[in-house]
Amino acid sequence: MRISLPYVVTVVIALLCVVIGHGIAVRDSFIFQNASQEVVRASVQGITQRYTPEAFDEFMIFEGEIVYFEARVTRGQRRGSVLTASQSMGDFSWVQAREVEPGDAILLIYNEFHGEWFFYGYLRTNRLLGLGVLFTLCILAFGGRKGFNTMLSLALTCGAVFGVFIPAILSGKNIYVMSLLVCAYTITMTLLLVVGFNKKAFAASVGCASGLAVTGIITVIMDRVLHLTGFLDEHSRHLQNLPLESPVDLRAIIFAGVIIGAMGAIMDVALSISSALWEIKQKAKAITFETLFRSGVTIGRDIMGSMANTLILAYIGTSLSVVLVLSAYSNSLLGLLNREMISVEILQSLAGILGILFAMPLTAFFCAVLYLKKPQ
Repeated sequence: MRISLPYVVTVVIALLCVVIGHGIAVRDSFIFQNASQEVVRASVQGITQRYTPEAFDEFMIFEGEIVYFEARVTRGQRRGSVLTASQSMGDFSWVQAREVEPGDAILLIYNEFHGEWFFYGYLRTNRLLGLGVLFTLCILAFGGRKGFNTMLSLALTCGAVFGVFIPAILSGKNIYVMSLLVCAYTITMTLLLVVGFNKKAFAASVGCASGLAVTGIITVIMDRVLHLTGFLDEHSRHLQNLPLESPVDLRAIIFAGVIIGAMGAIMDVALSISSALWEIKQKAKAITFETLFRSGVTIGRDIMGSMANTLILAYIGTSLSVVLVLSAYSNSLLGLLNREMISVEILQSLAGILGILFAMPLTAFFCAVLYLKKPQ
């Protein structure tokens, strides 16, 4: 596999952007400097005791028990030591997890106030790692070098989001600016790595950026029109109560969620049109500007239906539990649709779809200009 100098330069610059961006994002932020509660991996050795506390209030009796068990630490500085921990079951547990059994791989957390170890959850990353390995092997097997570039761009995208964007928000950086920078970084890096340094990548990046600009403008306008506050659920209130020098701008969080959520679909549409028109231009050397542009619009129309469904179903799927709860406790469909959380979900879907609709003709136009150099 031949590796070009521009490819190496792109990878190095992309990595440096993530590393430097992370350093800037967490600078002077006490959230990332304070040590969190200790969490360790452990393997359950056996149940030692069961305790049923007496707890009740004026109206009802609580039923549940506390299970004490021993677990051997499997990683870290405490590796090999046996700890006694507890797991709350029944009404005493907020999350109804399965009772631990000998051999279970779990996480334990140390509570400094009580001076005890508690069950934190089951260790799931090892299973997810196996699925991730299978995913990577399938991508490489089917995609070859393109598959490798896809995995690399995915890793860099995750690094930008989790290593730069999220820490930057919690450090008090401007969310609007950071979300736009992450989008610009992701679009540029992904297209250069997956497509390469060519006209296809440039046309797709310009078309994608144009579609995202439309999505962003619509979101900002509708934010004012809908009188959004950003308080969608309990997580919004937790964000607002974080001990930061300046509170998190919840309305900016909505903006960031809309454009980052729509970026993947818009980039997919722009790249599909750009690649298709490039192949048409290569096969039909004498094609005119108008014909190539109309071909791009026609291809975009065929893509439009599936991409619109992709965005709608993605947003519904991610918030299905909340929608079900709100629907169950709502006596009015009008009241349900006017809840801020539902309104934001509708805004995300419609703004993303409008971004796709505008990205299609714009990408087709830029492709016709770049591929033919000048209108014929």
